[in-house]
Amino acid sequence: MSMDGVRLLIVEDDPPIRHFLRLALEQEGCLVEEAGDVQRGLIQAAAGRPELMIVDLGLPDRDGLDLIRELRSWSAVPVIVLSARAQEHEKIAALDAGADDYLVKPFSTGELLARVRAQLRRRPVSTDEGASVFIFGDVEVDFAVRRVRLRGEPVSLTPIEYRMLTLFVQHAGKVLTHRQILQSVWGPGHTERTHYLRVYMQALRHKLERDSAQPVHFLTEIGVGYRFQP
Repeated sequence: MSMDGVRLLIVEDDPPIRHFLRLALEQEGCLVEEAGDVQRGLIQAAAGRPELMIVDLGLPDRDGLDLIRELRSWSAVPVIVLSARAQEHEKIAALDAGADDYLVKPFSTGELLARVRAQLRRRPVSTDEGASVFIFGDVEVDFAVRRVRLRGEPVSLTPIEYRMLTLFVQHAGKVLTHRQILQSVWGPGHTERTHYLRVYMQALRHKLERDSAQPVHFLTEIGVGYRFQP
């Protein structure tokens, strides 16, 4: 997809990394703004209304998690975290704070651009009465009548499988943590029961992927959760 004219904000305190990111994104046609700390990042996010933000966590005035939490109180702009913090609990904390994706430094330009494109492809999907049909791969989902078809043939999903599918479509391209999925689908009393999630994810892949052993839509983010890639 073209990224011409897309407004991006980079919040990163390392000038060489900011310069590298700006060059890579401007070569794709993006309009790039920069900030070096949390305070300036929030000001520019409010003033410029970017379509996507790339945020480091180790910022000089405050932690990048603070930026994400404050941002989420008034904006749903997609946020990709770039950080040297590679531990699973760090990734989970960022995603739970409201980040949409997490990329560990060092990273390749190709992977960064692919993740930016994935976030820009996201479209809000209504699941209310009269919602439009959503199509990915060989699957067609009609939320208005709760009907799922695979290559034109009806697919029977359990209520939990259908709720999982709806959640993934609503957050297409975004990494969802195990805790987020369990709380949304099963409720707050089940956030530690990840074995439930594994079983139902396997069933969903079996019903909707061409090859459940090599999924292309319902992807595992090891140690963190899952990502739905339309």
